[in-house]
Amino acid sequence: MKKATLILEDGSRFEGESFGCEKPVTGEVVFNTAMTGYPESLTDPSYAGQLMVLTYPLVGNYGVPPFSTEENGLPTYMESGRIHAEALILSDYSETFSHWNARESLGDWLKREQVPGLTGIDTRQLTKVLREHGVMMGKVVFDAQEEACCNHPDYAGVNYVNQVSCKEVIRYNEGAGKKVVLIDCGVKANILRLLLKREVEVIRVPWDYDFHALHYDGLFISNGPGDPDTCEATVRNIRRAMQDERLPIFGICMGNQLLAKAGGAFVYKLKYGHRSHNQPVRMAGTSRCFITSQNHGYAVDSDTLAGEWEPWFVNMNDGSNEGIRHRTNPWFSVQFHPEAASGPTDTAFLFDKFVELLKNR
Repeated sequence: MKKATLILEDGSRFEGESFGCEKPVTGEVVFNTAMTGYPESLTDPSYAGQLMVLTYPLVGNYGVPPFSTEENGLPTYMESGRIHAEALILSDYSETFSHWNARESLGDWLKREQVPGLTGIDTRQLTKVLREHGVMMGKVVFDAQEEACCNHPDYAGVNYVNQVSCKEVIRYNEGAGKKVVLIDCGVKANILRLLLKREVEVIRVPWDYDFHALHYDGLFISNGPGDPDTCEATVRNIRRAMQDERLPIFGICMGNQLLAKAGGAFVYKLKYGHRSHNQPVRMAGTSRCFITSQNHGYAVDSDTLAGEWEPWFVNMNDGSNEGIRHRTNPWFSVQFHPEAASGPTDTAFLFDKFVELLKNR
């Protein structure tokens, strides 16, 4: 294996070895504490522009499933059509893999998709640095001559949603029933799967598409990467849709932030974000707690919600906002991922709640 180095913007260096594609890259360095699910995480569009650090020490031991597609065009096992993370950073990569559904090794997959992979990194120390100082930009290099070649804009200055959103309108389950316009800010495939499973027609539109000439019964705002402040066109379209006070609206992850912005609230960047399978959230006003899958670096400032809005879920670790809802209109959103993929499915009932609102419209 060729030697490789992760260099953080504060000058910290972490030495390791390459097991993926050997090309220099840069991105925002973030950590994920999940124990499983690397095929889903790597193909999650919300990781665009980021160098993914996995804190679980042994990764790769169950290989990678085949990349196959269903009749509706959605991938069978992945969350999109390709890897979106800029690089994968591990403590211990397992070249040997064993799983009934594995078709190739993690290293071979990374090489095929031209994504660097680093192993032998002290991920415990790296995570401590990111927790203490916050997420920061970093670069992966393979020799001293390449150290100056990776100077990209800061993460917050790039509209990653524009990069990962679909480029044209895509329809699923045509004629199936109630119609849902899904604003694609980087939607995960399992969100689409769960909506289609509930027998609705989904009209997937680009992030900045003016969908108001379409006939639809509900609006869904998807997850996505980067800074929500780069999506003002989406916010304007949501505000226009909100003129219909009976229109059901459901948002997930970035969808929570964009719905909040459309309602007049502010969003801020978290110090190091929430990326894991075991984030506890409590439903506001109750003692009900749910374990959730999360992947976000921004959060809604609950103190800036207008009077007709209220916090719906609260993170039990740091008290940050995990969801909002309108007090009278059928509008709600969550910061976590009820569709999981991977992770716990405790909150999948939220899709049922949305579909029930569609039926009652």
